[in-house]
Amino acid sequence: MRLIARSIVSAVCLTLLVAFAPMASAQQGPADRVAAIKEWLAQSKAQLKGYQWTQTTVVTLRGDVKTTKVSRCYYDATGTLQKEPVSASPALENERDLTDTTQKAVALVKTYVPPNPLKLQARKDAGKVSLDSAPGGQNIRVNFHDYEVPGDNLSVTMDPATNRLLGLDVATYIDESKDSVTLAVTIGTLPDGTEYPNVITLNAASKELTVTATNSGYRKAGD
Repeated sequence: MRLIARSIVSAVCLTLLVAFAPMASAQQGPADRVAAIKEWLAQSKAQLKGYQWTQTTVVTLRGDVKTTKVSRCYYDATGTLQKEPVSASPALENERDLTDTTQKAVALVKTYVPPNPLKLQARKDAGKVSLDSAPGGQNIRVNFHDYEVPGDNLSVTMDPATNRLLGLDVATYIDESKDSVTLAVTIGTLPDGTEYPNVITLNAASKELTVTATNSGYRKAGD
């Protein structure tokens, strides 16, 4: 009987440990979440240094595709991300405003994706980080306020139990706050577990402009 009782007690304790381990992670504060995001960014970059891939950027205006650009992407020996043009459709010269706006939109993508760990830490140190529930209530969002410009917001969606990054969302603007821009990033996973920004979608509603950058065709560097 004593052996059975001990077995039951051990089983109950193990069950409680398993049940409450995710809850402990779910109760982490902003500092722990920011640290987890920075760790994820460093790990993703380190793993992606062993790959090269293709990025296809499509610019759409009022529902019509205006330009498409294909680039070969890789990290060089200094750890800098390089993008070599492979092909591109010419921009329409009679739509100069589109060209200027597109350049600013692409620059915005580079500003927010991937997030800069130093800026994330600076926002945390300035008390500009908050936590809330992501839509659906199962995951959490870590919000970095005034990340790049006053009034913008960079949100990182995470699994509260594992701290795995699930996506990024940005609310910002081009030039003026009335020219609002949203940016959404989905996270993909390679067969070896490497995680990366999969599809990046920027929407400038006031300009009726959408820029979509898709990363695909991952292969080991040198292949």
